[in-house]
Amino acid sequence: MADLTATTVAANFNKFAISQSDAGAEIVISGSKSNMTNADLLAVIRQLSVAGGDGTGTDIGGPDAFTVAAFGTADGTAFESGVTDVVYFRIQGSGGTPNLTTVSGVTLASVAVFKPAL
Repeated sequence: MADLTATTVAANFNKFAISQSDAGAEIVISGSKSNMTNADLLAVIRQLSVAGGDGTGTDIGGPDAFTVAAFGTADGTAFESGVTDVVYFRIQGSGGTPNLTTVSGVTLASVAVFKPAL
């Protein structure tokens, strides 16, 4: 077998860097409220998808708009209106900051951020 110790492959083995294969940023957001309803979720989606910023990702004028790309629960069970307490949204956007202000009693928090390498 060839000696790979002086190659780029060997130099980068077991090294990890921030990366994202899609354009912009993807952020996983948790939503928490006892007995969340469909109306609560609609309020969250409306808040996350409305732009207050200028869309450049610099947050001038406020948070940027995101698109909800996925929705689910921690264990993959179905959302049940009036019963489920915690949900997750995977949102996509320009790389700015979403509006994570509590809405309709749902507490929002960023759980993970995936963005292009710097």
